[in-house]
Amino acid sequence: MLVKWIRCSVVDRRGFERGQREWAGLVGEPGFRGQSGGWSRTRPGVAHIFAFWDNRVFYDSFMARGHDRMAAGQSGMFRDMRVTLFERSFDVKTGFEPHFVGADVARVAHSRVHEERAEHFVLMQRQVWNPAMAGSPGMLRGVFAQAPGSEFLTLSLWQSNAERGKYRAAGAERLAARAQTETDVIELTGDVVDLEPSWTVTV
Repeated sequence: MLVKWIRCSVVDRRGFERGQREWAGLVGEPGFRGQSGGWSRTRPGVAHIFAFWDNRVFYDSFMARGHDRMAAGQSGMFRDMRVTLFERSFDVKTGFEPHFVGADVARVAHSRVHEERAEHFVLMQRQVWNPAMAGSPGMLRGVFAQAPGSEFLTLSLWQSNAERGKYRAAGAERLAARAQTETDVIELTGDVVDLEPSWTVTV
């Protein structure tokens, strides 16, 4: 599965949200699996969007045919857009499907890892971080994905920000020490996203 992560700074919030509804046209696109997103809790005006496709072939076909028409409604309403494509490696919890039913909040963690430490980083995600997240109240489902250049995305969906906060307070520093995160990681950034139901496109 291909995971697309978009983030941008919005300059016209009302117009951007109106244009976001145009992406409902993704329904019926071959290989499209789902899309949603929302607003950053920590960075005012920053929007995150997460889209899922069966594979790169279907995604590239859509980009060549229908993307520009759907995107036209948001032209000029944002700046500093960054787009990264990841390949799903494994689930956080089990049985991840790209739907957002019951989720209020998404947590995104983006890691750039030393190439020689990438294998260890992935192992620690499986053995340390995933079990801690999967056992946290309010954590629904998630996916761990990789891009070229030892770049990784962990996307998790939660019932509420309060529950996600309990997970963070429960010992993130202890988990990081056990996983040797500082040794593995060059750069780690993250965000908490309040999901907007009107942005969700399901198939």
